[in-house]
Amino acid sequence: MTTSTPPRTARIAAAAVLALTVGGGIMACTPDPVAKAPDVRVHNAATPRAEAPAGPLRAAAPARLVIPSAGVDASPVLRLGVDSAQELEVPPVDRAEQAGWYTGSVTPGEKGASVLVAHYDTAKGPALMRNVKDMKVGDVIEVGRADGSTAVFRIRETEQVEKKDFPTHKVYGTTDRPELRLITCGGPIEDGHRSANIIFYADLVRAGQAGQDRAG
Repeated sequence: MTTSTPPRTARIAAAAVLALTVGGGIMACTPDPVAKAPDVRVHNAATPRAEAPAGPLRAAAPARLVIPSAGVDASPVLRLGVDSAQELEVPPVDRAEQAGWYTGSVTPGEKGASVLVAHYDTAKGPALMRNVKDMKVGDVIEVGRADGSTAVFRIRETEQVEKKDFPTHKVYGTTDRPELRLITCGGPIEDGHRSANIIFYADLVRAGQAGQDRAG
C-alpha cells in the first residue's frame, strides 16, 4: 500500500459527487443469516462541539485504527472510493477485520471531515466493529498516520439511522475543523442487508503517540 494521498482538489470533487447521490452510507453489508452478529442498536446522543478544538494537521494517509472502548486495533487501513452506482465502497469480505478510508475525503486530522468505514458483520460472521454497542460519546478514536503521527479524536455524537434516511450532507458536508466520521452497519437484517447505518462524529483533540489518551 502506498502512502501518497490524492490531490486535495480531487478529494473535494469526489466528496461533492458523493454528497449529491441518494445514499452516501454503507449499502453493501450482507451478513450471513446464521453466522451474523446480533442485531445492534446504538442510542443517539450528542454533546456540544468543543469551542477550541485542536488545530489541523498536514495531510498523511491513515495507517492504523485504534478504538479502545470497542477493542479495535487494525492495520493497515484500506483505500475506498465509490462504486459504479456512486455508493460508498466497503472493505472486501475477506478483509472485514480492517477499516477503510474514503479517499474522496481529507486525511484524518486535516481540516474537514475525514470518513472511515468498517464492517459490523459480513457473510463470514462478526467483523471489526463487532463491539460497536460499547462505544459512546466521549470515547477516543485514534488514527495512526503514514507520517508516524497519531490523530486523536473524541466522539461528539453517535447516530443510528435507517439507510434510506442517511444524512449525506451532515456526514460529507464541509466543516472548518478537523473532524472524523466513522461509519458501520447496524439494525436488523432486511432483504439480506443490515437496515441501518451507525455513524460516529468525532473532533480532533490532539496529535501524539497511540495510547497516550486512552484513559481520557
